[in-house]
Amino acid sequence: MANKPLRWLLGHEGQSAARIKPANNVLVIGLGRFGASLAETLVDIDLEVMAIDVDPELVQTWMPRLSHVREADATNPEVLKQLGASDFDVAVVAIGTDMEASILTTAALSDIGVPVIWAKALSDEHGRILERVGAHHVVYPEKQMGSRVAHAVSGQMVDYFELDAGFVIAEVRPPAGLIGMTLAESSLRQTHNVTVVALKPSGENFSFADGESIIGAEDLVVVAGSVKAVERFAALA
Repeated sequence: MANKPLRWLLGHEGQSAARIKPANNVLVIGLGRFGASLAETLVDIDLEVMAIDVDPELVQTWMPRLSHVREADATNPEVLKQLGASDFDVAVVAIGTDMEASILTTAALSDIGVPVIWAKALSDEHGRILERVGAHHVVYPEKQMGSRVAHAVSGQMVDYFELDAGFVIAEVRPPAGLIGMTLAESSLRQTHNVTVVALKPSGENFSFADGESIIGAEDLVVVAGSVKAVERFAALA
């Protein structure tokens, strides 16, 4: 696969880096729902992946679908060394409910010199500890999904994705006052502080928007902006 856009999610130049270094191989530790889904997606985008879990049943389950799966205790730095963990560009600690194992594994990866470590956190406190012991990036899947679903449940947005603290992309229905106008005529950036990224007419595919794009009554509109600006714009529909 020539185009691997998700590689830009797998490196580290600091939490607020504008560009993230590409990775060719990833170590995934923990084969629960989050870790297994992550590992499968990484394989699908043609990265080399090795997955580790302490549970022999999970290892057996995923062996047919992932080419490199090992049963091992990732909290032990010596075990990680034997598995060649430090040779990977990125390691992801995807351990689920065992907070102690998550922290010890992150610390072990840091001790052996893994250059980029991502870790799943169960809470803000857990996340802060993970950062202290060596995680470069901390993710909160349940918290992030909860926020995404909440905005969809509210009925104002079709979908919602937070790119960074306070900045989001959302799919919304167009306000009635904008239907039939071109984006240039609507002056959305000036009047609502949002930028239209793409439009999806009913029954058609998404296409990039420009000043000549006309907003239809049945369109989905993909907008980007601050959380408050996007929420205010969505509420107009």
